[in-house]
Amino acid sequence: MDMELESYLRPPETDMAPYPAKAITLATGAKLVVRQVDRDVVPILLEAIKPTMQVERDFYDIVGVRLYGELLGWYRYRTRDEFCLIGQIDGLLVGVVNSRMFSPQLGMSYHTLAIERGLRIGAHLFAAKMEHHIEYLNQEEVLITAESPIGFRRWMIEYGLIKRDGQHELGGATPYALTRELYFANKDRLVAGERPVAPELMEVAEREIIIASEEDILEKILGAKRRIVQ
Repeated sequence: MDMELESYLRPPETDMAPYPAKAITLATGAKLVVRQVDRDVVPILLEAIKPTMQVERDFYDIVGVRLYGELLGWYRYRTRDEFCLIGQIDGLLVGVVNSRMFSPQLGMSYHTLAIERGLRIGAHLFAAKMEHHIEYLNQEEVLITAESPIGFRRWMIEYGLIKRDGQHELGGATPYALTRELYFANKDRLVAGERPVAPELMEVAEREIIIASEEDILEKILGAKRRIVQ
């Protein structure tokens, strides 16, 4: 690699506050560990995202493709100030969210992907992402757009987001904003979790990011063992 030229291709990186891990007790009683990961684990995450790129249901395909590209861009040092949070149950990866700091005041929400459905894992991870933007990165607002009806209901309607003029970085539909005021008004209702994470839970989560088989991932999303959805 021509490292001299590479230095021109890589964006500058802002020193961002870390997201402190937390544990959320799900309806099943299982403990969801939500934690921030570094770019060195991206190849593992990409293996879990690949199967979703075949699934048209609920627009998993477009979310999966875009998330794959965004994480790869971060891994290859082509995205500025991106961060990624993951959710694990007993080490098993069940969801991924990513976002970036557009400026010190403005966050740019990218994608939310739940691999395990029916437990509000996507909602919990999205809330954690907003928590990071507002409480730890201390931003004024986060710009959000939706690519599925589920996303619109979960983010725009459930949070009462505010319409904004212009366009989200991802393009697409009308952008909406989560302001600091809206976040704190919704926090008690939508943001869950306890800190610090019990040492035994954290040890399991950090020891290994376990990826389900392609067949199991599709079953978790579709509710049936089918490899390709027409």
